[in-house]
Amino acid sequence: MNFDLKTLSLAAAAKSPADVLIVLISEHFQAAKDPLSLLIEKAIKAKDFSSKKGKVLHAYGAAGISASKVVFLGVGAATAADMKSAMSGLTASLKAAETKKLTVVSPEPLSAQALQALLLALADGTYVYGTTKSKPSTRSLSQVSVGLPSVNLSLQNALKATVGMIQGIEFAKEWANRPANHATPTMLAKAAMTLAKSGAMSCEVLGPKEVAKLGMGSFMSVAQGSAEPLRFIVLKYQGGAKSEAPTVLVGKGITFDTGGISLKPPGQMDEMKFDMGGAASVLGVFKSLSTIQPKINVVGLIPACENMPDGLAVKPGDVVTSMSGQTIEILNTDAEGRLILCDALTYAERFKPQAVIDIATLTGACVIALGAVRSGMFATEDKLAQSLLQAGDEAMDLCWRMPLDEEYADALKSNFADVANVGGSEGGAIKAAKFLHRFAKKYPWAHLDIAGTAWKGGASKGATGRPVGLLLSYLLAQQPKIAKASAKKTGPATK
Repeated sequence: MNFDLKTLSLAAAAKSPADVLIVLISEHFQAAKDPLSLLIEKAIKAKDFSSKKGKVLHAYGAAGISASKVVFLGVGAATAADMKSAMSGLTASLKAAETKKLTVVSPEPLSAQALQALLLALADGTYVYGTTKSKPSTRSLSQVSVGLPSVNLSLQNALKATVGMIQGIEFAKEWANRPANHATPTMLAKAAMTLAKSGAMSCEVLGPKEVAKLGMGSFMSVAQGSAEPLRFIVLKYQGGAKSEAPTVLVGKGITFDTGGISLKPPGQMDEMKFDMGGAASVLGVFKSLSTIQPKINVVGLIPACENMPDGLAVKPGDVVTSMSGQTIEILNTDAEGRLILCDALTYAERFKPQAVIDIATLTGACVIALGAVRSGMFATEDKLAQSLLQAGDEAMDLCWRMPLDEEYADALKSNFADVANVGGSEGGAIKAAKFLHRFAKKYPWAHLDIAGTAWKGGASKGATGRPVGLLLSYLLAQQPKIAKASAKKTGPATK
């Protein structure tokens, strides 16, 4: 889908050809003398329409208007939240009508965040998955033009960043939506290698022998019950100076989770193909980075494997040794995500990162706590936590900070190893985070539990692409900070 942003008045919009013309009407709307203004003014006076968020009025073959169909859409105060809500309610009809070319015009200025919300909602609502269908479906909407009273650099930058974000979100959706036999660890690695063909990016893929040499006994234990070989994917984006410490993203890549010997119940087990949502989000972020090309350094680590229950599978009560040297008693083989992440967190130390953020569909307990609205966020530093909260707000990809009190770790004590991988159901999301915390003591660290936000079930079953928006907003916000830090190191520029 292509996007363009241009200066466009209502009078000019009335003359522009389009399959559908959407006119955004905010509470600040002032009617002029053009055909669109006169039409909407009549509708408001007749009380058939208002600027209230989500109100819709359709017009066909109106005099003086080139578009065969016009949709007037109320957007309230035209905030980002209003824009997202209003546009989300309209996208189903656009998708059903197989609209190909769309023009959206606002007679009032929009903020950069409102523009982003508009485009994200439009892309999300018209997204189509069709990779594994006999007659692959494709998105009919191919061109979106946004017309505003004036276009400045801030809006142009917002468009570029949003287009990159959409590409990343849809890349994450694509891989999370694929069935497990079409998204094996090997296939994920190939997808990462394809991404690395773009500039400033590289990829290294480690197999079972290399992982064994590193001593990743915890990761290997999860993979040993599957015929599919594990893959440890290392993506690097070098957009900043070599001296700048990278941000490391670690994505849980369980491409299918049966629960292992601690077998899950059969109901909705098919949705466990989404258990690599963290890995998909890391791939999505790198897809976005390849488009936006910001001046930052980012490393992506994806431990990828299946969790299967064959005769070689790890058993409850087994003790394994992690890359860090810590031993782990595996009391529940369905608490496997933390077992692959802990070794990746230890591996992350070699990059001397400014921060490490792991992303995982980790616990049902987080779903109970926060539902599908906010991802659970745990952080060791207030500054990092606040930056992630702010990034989530800006991208409308929300998270909520959860506690990391040391007392929660008491439940993970083991008589037979340094730590157990589970500690009871109460506060399960926090205990899982405390397990990971043991392996993330050498850098600022945050953990995003996306079990409630990575996908939807029921009739709308499918991946959401979250939290690509949150992560990308956080990373892009690091650019000016890095620039200022570099200036302080090198001193003032001379002419």
